[in-house]
Amino acid sequence: MTHSAAGAPHTAEHDHHPPADPRRWAALALICLAQFMLILDVTVVNVALPDMAADLDLGRETLTWVVTVYTLCFGGLMLLGGRLADALGARRTLLSGLALFTAASLVTGLAENAPTLLGGRIGQGVGAALLSPAALSLVTMSFHGTERNKALGVWAAIGGTGSAAGVLLGGVLTDGPGWEWVFFINVPVGLLLLVALPAFVPARAPQPARLDIPGALLVTAGTAALIYGLVKAGDTGWADASTLLPLAGAVLAYAVFAWVERAGRAPLMDLRMFTRRPVLAGAFLMLIATALLIAFFFLGSVYLQHARDFSPLRTGLVFLPVAVATGIGAHLGSRLVGRIGSRPTAVAGMLVAAVGSIPLTRLSETGSVYAGLLPGFVIASLGIGAVFVTATTTALAMVEHREAGLASGVVNTFHEVGGSIGVAVVSTVAASGFERGAVGGFADAFTVCAVAAGAGAVVALGLVPRGKPQSTGGPHVH
Repeated sequence: MTHSAAGAPHTAEHDHHPPADPRRWAALALICLAQFMLILDVTVVNVALPDMAADLDLGRETLTWVVTVYTLCFGGLMLLGGRLADALGARRTLLSGLALFTAASLVTGLAENAPTLLGGRIGQGVGAALLSPAALSLVTMSFHGTERNKALGVWAAIGGTGSAAGVLLGGVLTDGPGWEWVFFINVPVGLLLLVALPAFVPARAPQPARLDIPGALLVTAGTAALIYGLVKAGDTGWADASTLLPLAGAVLAYAVFAWVERAGRAPLMDLRMFTRRPVLAGAFLMLIATALLIAFFFLGSVYLQHARDFSPLRTGLVFLPVAVATGIGAHLGSRLVGRIGSRPTAVAGMLVAAVGSIPLTRLSETGSVYAGLLPGFVIASLGIGAVFVTATTTALAMVEHREAGLASGVVNTFHEVGGSIGVAVVSTVAASGFERGAVGGFADAFTVCAVAAGAGAVVALGLVPRGKPQSTGGPHVH
């Protein structure tokens, strides 16, 4: 999985660099720990969802929002967070985001009702949107030359390990002290970082930057309306006004967003980037891959605990090989992209994801989880991991060096938004499984995943450019 700040600085190797700060490696460790918390919170809640539902009397719609509202705010406001890091200073923005994320984690853990729980998740998402781009900006400013590549390699490892640790830690904490500790665990870590970071991360002068707040609000509101409409369709049907009106509102918000971005002097997202075929292809691949992976975690967690009576810890252990398989797929994908090119790798990855999803369409209440569900998840995740790498390398290594920061911002926004949309869609399709524990609803949702992966392979065949990407050396991973 990938994230980065749009507009992160790119420095040529021959430029003059200031003397290296002796604290830079300690600072990197602390910054990566902060980023680790953000990635952890994308997957850690999935295993805890059934226990949350039981304690707080949450329905399917609210459970869906517990997952999606975090990634919605994280992705929708990430580009604005990058601009704030320029305008206010990266260290100040990072500490502000970390403080908000930590406080929101405490509120979420203390929640006794749905509004408080969702409000806390919104706060976490906003804090993450401030913290993540500022953190990567600090990494790229603190390291140069070969050291920068090493630092970015450490940063890249955080994505896979955070996802893998999230599913396991969610099971351990939910089965142990309770689901609240899925959020409480962030508090002592956050407080420690708030004390330690100022001592190791130097303050840097802010850079003048215009803030496109209307653009950020419009794209976030549009995506929220889209998700709301998708979720409502599971209860009222696709033709009901409560479904159609939000979907129409999403289209309107996106249209206004496009107009604002074209007319603005400092747009949040340069829409001309979508005329670059590599960026468009990378954004599409990232959207589909993230939607599939987060949907698998979401559906699988509820299926195992609702329909198969698995404990949270046992559920987390089932998903551990899935997270590992995603990392292996990413490693294999990085090799294949360099050898056979982006298009064959993307198509193959999507096809593998589709093949892995097929056994999941035949779920039952009695079949072996380890002979049916788990192999399908592992195979699909291998393909998805390869698609993640292809999305990033295609978007960043096939555009000009000076555009890599903008391209990374676009791709990372689609990463978070893809997770939100994926969960909303499968939650709607699997509505019967959520409300009554009916396995048929889950099978239908996995059928949608299989079809989406197959369709993604077809689109990738025509959309992804031919050729082998060449690394730009710019920041692009988390």
